[in-house]
Amino acid sequence: MTEEHDDTEIVRESRRNFLKLTSGGAFTAAVMLGAGGMLWSSEAAAQTRAEEAEREKAAEFTMVIATEYVLGASRSYPLMQLDLKENIQNTTNGRVYVKLAPGGQLGVGGELAQKTQGGTVQAGQFSLSNFAPFAPVVDLINLPYFCGSNQRFTNLVQSDVWKKNVHPAVEQRGFKLLMYLVIDPRTVALRKGGAKPILLPEDLRGIKFRVPGSKLLQQYYRLLGANPTPIAWGETPSAIKQGVADALDPAVGALEIFGFKDVLSHVTFTRFVPDSQCFACNMKWYESLPGEVKEAMDFAAEITTQQNLAKVPAARAYAMAEMRKAGVEFHQLDDSQLAAWKEAGGYQRSEWDSYKTELAGSMDVFAQLEEAAGTPGRYYVNDA
Repeated sequence: MTEEHDDTEIVRESRRNFLKLTSGGAFTAAVMLGAGGMLWSSEAAAQTRAEEAEREKAAEFTMVIATEYVLGASRSYPLMQLDLKENIQNTTNGRVYVKLAPGGQLGVGGELAQKTQGGTVQAGQFSLSNFAPFAPVVDLINLPYFCGSNQRFTNLVQSDVWKKNVHPAVEQRGFKLLMYLVIDPRTVALRKGGAKPILLPEDLRGIKFRVPGSKLLQQYYRLLGANPTPIAWGETPSAIKQGVADALDPAVGALEIFGFKDVLSHVTFTRFVPDSQCFACNMKWYESLPGEVKEAMDFAAEITTQQNLAKVPAARAYAMAEMRKAGVEFHQLDDSQLAAWKEAGGYQRSEWDSYKTELAGSMDVFAQLEEAAGTPGRYYVNDA
């Protein structure tokens, strides 16, 4: 048998095993095997299906976690879906069984936040920018250059002052914040056809810039002279390809995962806000769990948080390598260029004062949050 024939048979066997598992209701088992590259093995498929069925049958509680990314995305986008699933099941001693719904099968962005809030799913993953319309207080992270670096963001969201002032407001909206995910800061990514990279704020003048639902991000690009264009995330790839928008700002990992590498020319690391994500539970469902189960789930989130922080630089390196293969050029700003961006749109400007008061509750609380962002805590994370 030739090597080419062997490869063809492996592909066919993988497809057969995936269809067998999904048709039998074992979707989670199928995607777990797919992520591990083991669908080619009928023995592995059968064993995993049996293990998952046994775990689900033995569990007291079933938890659906819906995300918009495929499981293999963690190579360039450290979303940690499988890690969180395993950690919850293991720390709860099997009392909670986690069913994964990856790849946007239950929706993406704000749609997932809405389903989590309404209890259609027990938990979901979404960016904090897409989460902001449902829990406005988290939009604080989108104040430009307030916590744009990975370390400042981590300092902030893991601080006592953040948890004291922000988490209760989120819970009133029907969410239990389980954990934050560090991905990397947002960028300025220009579609092919742009004459030059965006290196200074004035380079953005007149640019049609795709923005998510965050009011703060829209205000930021207006300050810089761009034309902010709100576009739903699911519609963004076609909008960039068709020229409805000229640029967008996700982290490098998101650009790579969603296939933008083939339509982009330049990516600039402006490091102004984090392109961060979170896992959140439906608050009523979480509160319905026994106390010891909630404690175990919180511990699982802590474990997964540390795994996420460790994975950030490797994921970034892979994403950049893949995008360079497609001809994308990357640009780091020098100190004077970065200072120009901060001066043009940074959170120190008076235009942001009303947002600080509205979201934080008072300028005094905001000052405490600002101090927390600049105070190293127990977590370290690599910065781009």
